[in-house]
Amino acid sequence: MEINLLSCDAQRPDKRAIAKCIEEISTAVNSSLSNELTSILLEGDAVQVQLNDKNAGTALRALRKLNIDYEIIE
Repeated sequence: MEINLLSCDAQRPDKRAIAKCIEEISTAVNSSLSNELTSILLEGDAVQVQLNDKNAGTALRALRKLNIDYEIIE
């Protein structure tokens, strides 16, 4: 499943928690790439991430908990 991470609406976004979440839910992202993607997301640009289909529900729940808006592509 592919999703676009659109924005983070948290008043004080936790950059470390977001980066860790992206690293855990995506299929091909390491820690340095997740930090870079987090910076891009917090600057206001969309980020595309490939999710593991087995854990998609858990991943989407984790994103909502961090106040990250997303759209499902596939």
